[in-house]
Amino acid sequence: MLEYTVGSDISDTAAPAGPIENRWETRKREAKLVNPANRRKHRVIVVGTGLAGGAAGATLAEQGYHVVQFCFQDSPRRAHSVAAQGGINAAKNYRNDGDSVYRLFYDTVKGGDFRARESNVYRLAEVSVQIIDQCVAQGVPFAREYGGLLDNRSFGGVQVSRTFYARGQTGQQLLLGAYQALSRQIDAGNVELHARTEMLDLIVIDGKARGIVARDLVTGEVRTHLADAVVLASGGYGNVFYLSTNAKGSNATAIWRAHKRGAYLANPCFTQIHPTCIPRSGEHQSKLTLMSESLRNDGRIWVPAQRGDSRPPASIPESERDYYLERIYPSFGNLVPRDIASRQAKNVCDEGRGVGPGGLGVYLDFAEAIGRMGRPSVEEKYGNLFDMYAQITAENPYETPMRIYPAIHYTMGGLWVDYDLQSTIPGLFVIGEANFSDHGANRLGASALMQGLADGYFVLPATLSHYLAGGGFAPIAADDPAVRSAESSVAARLETLLSIDGSRTVDSFHRELGTLLWDHCGMARNASGLQKALDRIPELREEFWNDVKVPGTGQQLNQSLEKANRVADFLEFGELMALDALVRTESCGGHFREESQTPEGEALRDDEHFTNVSAWEYGEAGPVLHREALSFDYVHPTQRSYA
Repeated sequence: MLEYTVGSDISDTAAPAGPIENRWETRKREAKLVNPANRRKHRVIVVGTGLAGGAAGATLAEQGYHVVQFCFQDSPRRAHSVAAQGGINAAKNYRNDGDSVYRLFYDTVKGGDFRARESNVYRLAEVSVQIIDQCVAQGVPFAREYGGLLDNRSFGGVQVSRTFYARGQTGQQLLLGAYQALSRQIDAGNVELHARTEMLDLIVIDGKARGIVARDLVTGEVRTHLADAVVLASGGYGNVFYLSTNAKGSNATAIWRAHKRGAYLANPCFTQIHPTCIPRSGEHQSKLTLMSESLRNDGRIWVPAQRGDSRPPASIPESERDYYLERIYPSFGNLVPRDIASRQAKNVCDEGRGVGPGGLGVYLDFAEAIGRMGRPSVEEKYGNLFDMYAQITAENPYETPMRIYPAIHYTMGGLWVDYDLQSTIPGLFVIGEANFSDHGANRLGASALMQGLADGYFVLPATLSHYLAGGGFAPIAADDPAVRSAESSVAARLETLLSIDGSRTVDSFHRELGTLLWDHCGMARNASGLQKALDRIPELREEFWNDVKVPGTGQQLNQSLEKANRVADFLEFGELMALDALVRTESCGGHFREESQTPEGEALRDDEHFTNVSAWEYGEAGPVLHREALSFDYVHPTQRSYA
């Protein structure tokens, strides 16, 4: 097993004291400012152009900073945020159904199984109301009611309608809004965009983040880019599992390389399983496709009541169906949080009541909704999702229930940040899914878009300016030892990958790693399985560095080299993720340890020993575990109940 040591405890010293509803205003009021003339002198690197990165780049440039922005896609509008479907939360209470900033705060802390910071979550709920106005002003075409007011729908884990949406393509529309704002600043010369360029290392000088080493993915040229601060908005690490709902290019390289330069990595075992994914169809499938959680508003989830019932769904009468979520959780029904819905789907499939090939599926049925609302209304709300399902499965979901099964989707863990979104490396800020800060052990649906835009549009611009106002940014020479060290490290790694010339493809290693993690660190974990993963991953990593086949050269477009770089990081990251899961012997949210469950099979927390954040420091002799204690003064931890 990977040996680790326990280091000193850490804490978030950036959050102000006092009533929680005043903390963000207090922090903004006390923040130092940079005058407009001096802003032009500061360079800020932003890695990533999704909702968090695009919003941050546009806003910082609008403030007057010179932004140098990077994405590995051919355009910022191809960032993976485009794939988000169902909506974005905001506590505007347009439905007058009892919603409020406090209720959104409460639902998010409870939904995360009491493993998130209260200060960060309250700020997220508070800022949420500004996001919608910002996006409407940008022209985002949110759905509207007959009278012209913005429409809302519900998502899992809540009993109000607070989710704003644009049919089933909310992420795409929000990303286009941020992209337009970013494009305006590119045209104005305030943003220097480097597309098809990937960050491969972080440059730290005198203890501060001062730049990155990046590779042009078209020409293969490796260049150094220097700045006064670095912002990582590079997304999550779900693709460590190989099969996930993430775009194939999504990866953990940016945060992992920053981790190896000194940034603590928090709660890597907190990964989210999404309950409404199209089931896997074959051994060599390369990714999975998500069906929006919004479908759980009107779709009903069920399986046959009897094991081995393989009749077509239309042939199974109501009396022989088990609407298991409605039965077990009558208060929330099909709108329980994602971790609970996913585990219950696994349970009924493990009982032999699953449907479809291999029995790994449950039905998501819209017959009742079509009968109640009429097919035109269902098409208006979900039509593009139904079309996507039909194109992938060759089945008509208006006539036959969809088949769904849980899949890896989102990662709550990420680089540790304080209230200012600054990592343990001064000058390295981390936003969106790349940090750990807001969701605890489980993310509620429609909260990812909320966090990304809150961080990018409203939080980072205030806290980063405070950091830059502190000064101390001496010019950096191109031959600075730290710059040379980072450049030589990247060059040596690329050369090694190309020189191995082994017999196994990069994908074969990635697929084996993903299977290990899904089997032993997926929907359910136990000590024995995690130990198996921890025994095998180092062996697999050694095989990779001795037998991987990377064709081509580094001085050209070489997607095999790109993948090899990322999989090499996954082979290190996956080991830390499994170790974190082994050390946390409680169950909480999406982290379900089979040894720690209630008699009813629900997650059983250990608040005495694990009301904390696990923040891992990279050490040459092995990882070092630091803990940040979590305190709950406003939402007191209880056993989560959605019954």
